[in-house]
Amino acid sequence: MMRAALAIIRRDLAVFARAGGGLVLAPGFFALVATLFPLALNPEPGILRLLAPAVVWVAGVLAVLMSLERIFGEDIEDGSLDGLALSALPLELAVLAKALAHLLAFGLPLVALAPLVALAYRLDGAATLGLVVALLAGLPALTLIGMLGAALTAGLRRAGALVALIVVPLELPVLIFGVWSAAAAGPEAAAGLAYLGLFSLAALLVVPWVAAAVLRLVLE
Repeated sequence: MMRAALAIIRRDLAVFARAGGGLVLAPGFFALVATLFPLALNPEPGILRLLAPAVVWVAGVLAVLMSLERIFGEDIEDGSLDGLALSALPLELAVLAKALAHLLAFGLPLVALAPLVALAYRLDGAATLGLVVALLAGLPALTLIGMLGAALTAGLRRAGALVALIVVPLELPVLIFGVWSAAAAGPEAAAGLAYLGLFSLAALLVVPWVAAAVLRLVLE
């Protein structure tokens, strides 16, 4: 099973790399949106530091959203989703492997770019570290919730807007606690991180099974 899951991860990374814009599009969008705000507004440094967590998290959510349509689209078109459903690997674990591939392809680059984005907001080391840790804790939840939206719209053409309408309300709690955790310090930041961890754990325990059930209905 582990070998089959690794094969899915490698295949999805290759698909993401050769798709239009590849692995650069979503991280580039994230960096562009996040750095446009300080350039356009040019506010005082204190206001910049106040805006940073919200702008970075909103840019992160948008970057994840724009990459969701690819998760199952390629599998539907080439029929490999039928193969996954009939393989020895449970479809739930296949969904989990695809979520991990998406997180590696699009989530980790956002985390890697966050310190560079923080420079535009003149964040100090502690604030930058808080932002990075909050993204690390919350991005698994954003990715898994996005997988659910992608499963619900699998097979539909140009479903990007529909995925956003489904996913954004579900991701609002993650966004709120992510901004809170990145903006706070001390016990409040720790509490925010704990909530983000709980959201990611809950999504890990629920989404693969729900998404797999939805995909089986799509294939019928």
